[in-house]
Amino acid sequence: TVIWNGETIPNRQVLEARLVQAANAVQQPEFHIRPNKLVEYKYVAAVLASAQRLGVTNIGLVGNEAM
Repeated sequence: TVIWNGETIPNRQVLEARLVQAANAVQQPEFHIRPNKLVEYKYVAAVLASAQRLGVTNIGLVGNEAM
């Protein structure tokens, strides 16, 4: 499950549409990705890869000190 500002994202297409919108913004927002320690890394990596592929540049991992 991907949560965007408290809202559950229903599928990958919605996530990627939001990433495209953010990437095309005049001033890109800063993304803070907080992975759940119970989730396999491949799912976190997939979100990061999509963001990078779509042109999002302001990304930070947060909460990983608890992992």
